[in-house]
Amino acid sequence: MTLLEIFPSLRSGMPSPRVDTTVWPCETHYDDLGRITVGGVALADLADQYGTPTYVLDETEVRRRCQAYRKHFPDAEIIYAAKALLTKSVAGWVAEEGLSVDVCSAGELAIALAAGVTPERIVLHGSGKPFAELETAVAAGVGRIVIDSLTEITLLSALVQRPQRVLLRLSPGIDVHGHPAVKTGVADQKFGFPLGSAQAAEAVERILRQPGLELVGFHCHLGSQIHDPDYYGEAVRRMVAAMAHVRDEHDVLLTELDLGGGHAVAYRSGDAEMNLYVLADILDDALDAACARHGFPRPHLALEPGRAIVARAGVTLYRVMTVKHIEGGRTFVIVDGGMNDNPRVALYGARYDAVVANRHPTGPHMTATVAGRYCEAGDILATDVRVPADLRPGEILAIPCTGAYHHSLASSYNGVGRPPLVSVDKGRCRELIRRETPADLLTRDLG
Repeated sequence: MTLLEIFPSLRSGMPSPRVDTTVWPCETHYDDLGRITVGGVALADLADQYGTPTYVLDETEVRRRCQAYRKHFPDAEIIYAAKALLTKSVAGWVAEEGLSVDVCSAGELAIALAAGVTPERIVLHGSGKPFAELETAVAAGVGRIVIDSLTEITLLSALVQRPQRVLLRLSPGIDVHGHPAVKTGVADQKFGFPLGSAQAAEAVERILRQPGLELVGFHCHLGSQIHDPDYYGEAVRRMVAAMAHVRDEHDVLLTELDLGGGHAVAYRSGDAEMNLYVLADILDDALDAACARHGFPRPHLALEPGRAIVARAGVTLYRVMTVKHIEGGRTFVIVDGGMNDNPRVALYGARYDAVVANRHPTGPHMTATVAGRYCEAGDILATDVRVPADLRPGEILAIPCTGAYHHSLASSYNGVGRPPLVSVDKGRCRELIRRETPADLLTRDLG
């Protein structure tokens, strides 16, 4: 038992602990019991009510991030990249904040439509869209389809019965020097057509020959976790030059330029992140310069943030199962989740922090590795984190900045169902996605 537990009145004389709101939702605080609260709800209470692991999502934070993009880019279309996190509620929130929605499959399209997103404000992406998915998108009346291959031009031409607006995805040859798995703006990767290539020229010609396809602009995506806005300024210069070339060669004026997303967020204190104010200035200057150079009318700009909208809004809760001190090695804190609910550490070497959520520790700390429950040596959630030296089984660990690519990448490896997703807002909580059970897994097993 600690002094604070024996003499609760001591709390009033202690400085209020703080959390870093570059990685936690803005509405994150400690309550009078020393517990972390998000959106006015104690995380420890959520763990008791919904079990662990559990994804927690702050609705206010999601809406704030949408509003920030609308504020900094008032003349651009902001298209939420749904692959980061998509539920009917999330789709509804971003649509209410004036964002369009980018989907990558018939499943994501179905969720967006079920949430009431206007089809005209939906963009379909993907590097290998099956015929059935193109058919579904065309029938639904999606606003734009991003063409990623010559095959898609043929398939769409056979499908459309009314003009379908399309964008052509180009790779502008910009290397952002990130992880190989997330560099999408270079030529030697699977997405789109290399800028200035014979294949890109053929794609433009083929689309323009099809009366049912309306080429309205170009699309590019440079990669993920980009914090240097100058890369986007260079993308603008190269893409506007390509748009001017189409005008000169085909007498067709393209009016839309979609620069994709990939804006960096901070996963741990001190990580670099994208500054939207600086990005807006650089894009504005680059557009002015490129359009003046080529005598080209300023295109309508679009951006596709996903991670930057939802990552910081998310927190994942785990219960400590055991603490292992390896003689001559590390200290492992093993929790009841792991790579099933967060595969990003294994996939990309992502780094996270972990904090005790059920109390504010005042004693000594130790350095530990937070590991998962699954039968893989690589099942690690966080390395070199500082946790209380007296950490005990049953306590709650919270890992911040887990709103993006956690629920959407989760699996049922080892036969463990995916966690629930719970939203918090103004002191209230609501289950958006329930926990997946063994019965759910058996439903698909026809035996």
